[in-house]
Amino acid sequence: MSSNSCARSADADREQSPLLLAVDVGNTEVSFGAFDGDRLRRAWRIRTDTTRTPDEYGASLTTMMESGDCHITEVDAVLIASVVPGLNRVFQEACEKYIGMEPRFVTPDMDTGIVLDVDHPHEVGADRVVNSVAVERLYGSPSIVVDFGTATTFDVVDVGGRYIGGAILPGIQISMEALFGRTALLSRVELRPRPQIIGRNTAAMLQSGFYHGFLGQMEHVLEGMRRELGAKPRVIATGGLAEPMARDSDYVDVVEPHLTLTGLRILHERLR
Repeated sequence: MSSNSCARSADADREQSPLLLAVDVGNTEVSFGAFDGDRLRRAWRIRTDTTRTPDEYGASLTTMMESGDCHITEVDAVLIASVVPGLNRVFQEACEKYIGMEPRFVTPDMDTGIVLDVDHPHEVGADRVVNSVAVERLYGSPSIVVDFGTATTFDVVDVGGRYIGGAILPGIQISMEALFGRTALLSRVELRPRPQIIGRNTAAMLQSGFYHGFLGQMEHVLEGMRRELGAKPRVIATGGLAEPMARDSDYVDVVEPHLTLTGLRILHERLR
């Protein structure tokens, strides 16, 4: 019996709702979202590993879905936003073997409904395109997405609903790891909000420096973007560290932890 038959045999007769499987392949993590219409039924995250095989990713996906009251046989479409080209073929083979269908990848020439009004549209990452699709649909324009991922990215959608660029900074986790890796006497600390800036011990100084430093960095970039836009945009934060970074900021209007997955769902509806 083929792998495709195995994937669809035992539970094929039960009543199922067709699911969209949205996949965000990032440099640090891969996020999966199972959408039942516009409802995100379940979401999962695993570490990005370019050495894993299609079978390893397929088996992980099958296990995650079953543990979340979903089933791989319910999936009737797969849309992937990937910024790791070396994994594209791996995920294509995993979807073909374990789900029984070929996935669709977000590409710069895809009809997303967002005009990429930048010098080199093909350089814009798929996740940034999808985030822009999501905020324009959900919150209108002008808007700015701050994505706290491997890099901290700022993406701007202007009053006309066009993507006009942004900024890219070293990610928070990467910056912290770089400091700890280059200093012998500094112990690792977690990023956490601190009401006081003046720390009274080394750990408190590090936490204060990280938190208020990254917060100030974010707000400085957002303030400059406001001036250049000549308008007050709605600011949406996403990514793993969005919640702590937005907590004490008057600049961030909304925290959307699953913004990229939601953007994939919105784009899937458009493509249908």
